[in-house]
Order: sequence, then structure tokens, then C-alpha cells
Amino acid sequence: TQAGIECVGPYPDLHAAIEAAMERTRAGGTVLFSPGCTSFGMFANEFDRGRRFKQALQQRYELVLDFSADFMHTYEGGMLRTRLVERGTMLVKRPGRMRWDYREPERKLFVSDGERLYSYLPEDRQVIIGRLPNGNAATTPALFLAGAGDFVDDFTAAFDAVQNPPADSYVLRLTPTRTERDFEFLTLVIDAGTLAIVRLISYDLQGGVSTFVFSNPQENQGLSDTPFTFEIPPGTDVIDTTRTDARR
Repeated sequence: TQAGIECVGPYPDLHAAIEAAMERTRAGGTVLFSPGCTSFGMFANEFDRGRRFKQALQQRYELVLDFSADFMHTYEGGMLRTRLVERGTMLVKRPGRMRWDYREPERKLFVSDGERLYSYLPEDRQVIIGRLPNGNAATTPALFLAGAGDFVDDFTAAFDAVQNPPADSYVLRLTPTRTERDFEFLTLVIDAGTLAIVRLISYDLQGGVSTFVFSNPQENQGLSDTPFTFEIPPGTDVIDTTRTDARR
């Protein structure tokens, strides 16, 4: 400790330094990358240094092949004049497979098999079939969770703050590098110890705020493809937007 400042390190590379910084940064804190001495050729310039930081985050999330969690989904503002709160469970298997079981207050089911998305409303006995976007673009918050998008190429990142952050967490704002239809930017609340996403906030272009709070997360369980297949129940009205006739 020098002049009240704790000195730690050295670290072998930027990835190790980021891991240490995330563990030490308090909720709402800021990590400043300011070189105090030469990098001895480790980085080409300051822009390369920032790019390597985002690459380290991307590498962490690529290690998560599947995960599950309970969720609370809150939407307010935008097109709604009231606050909507829904709860359920979710499964994700990268790339592109996801299952969102809404249990309260209304049962809904959204299933992606990696190519098509099935939106099923049991009370209406209706399913809408759509096709996932081509490529790896994170055009929706759910697709971002399912592994689409890249920290380095698709977003600019900055540390942020939210109301009532969980203890031992940090907040990261991701702004897409190109205009997206479904959101203006995303805010991630990340557990400082595990780097798991515990809250995902999406801000849409109509002023709406959609917040997912995750609990009981489990990673890399070896999920099979079975939960991500959807069998259309008999007597269900099908609207298939992937076909030219649309309705079956």
C-alpha cells in the first residue's frame, strides 16, 4: 500500500488483470485502464488495449455453453401505461437454442430450436412460427443471451449504474454499433465473483424498459436438444410467417 492506495499484481496478461479488477470493483464502481508504464509491446496503442478488454469479456461468455435460471420479467413505459410483471423459467443452449416458460400471471411459451422461433399462447390455442435472423446478430435481448452478437464487433461497452444493484456486482452498458429495431441499448448487471448475468435491462426506441432478473442460475449442465423442440398441440391455430401462405 502506497499513500493509501493498494497496489496489486503484476499480472501475466490483460485477461488476468480484468478478472482481478472485476473481483475487486464494488457495485457502481469504475475500472479505469490508465497505463502507468510501458506495456513492452503488449498493445499496439490505446485502442488495441480497449479492444483486448472487450475480447476478454467475450472469451468468458463463450465458455458458457448452456444455462438455466428462474426469471422475473418487468416491462414499463413505452406502449404500456401500466407496469407488467411476469415470472417463469428459462433454458439456453448456445448457439441459438432457448426456451422461455412464462408461468405467471399468464402461461406463455417461447421456444427456439436454433432455426425457428415458436411463440405459443395456450389460452388462445395459437402458435406463431418465425425464423431466427441470419448470421450472428443480437437483434433482440433474448438472442444476446442465446449467444448471438460479439462484445468486440457489435457493441461499444461502458461501465454504468442501476438502482439497487445486488451486492458484489458491476454494471455494464452495451450500445449496438448499428441501429437495432428492438432495443436502443442493453444494461447488464453481472455477479463480480462468477461473472454470471443476474440482470438484463433492455431500453427500446419507444421509451419502454424491459428488465429480466435471474435467480438460481446453473451453467454448463450438458442440456440436451429435447427441451428446445416444439410439438404443435392438436387443434392449435398455426401462423407460420416462414411460409408464403402464412396460415395453416
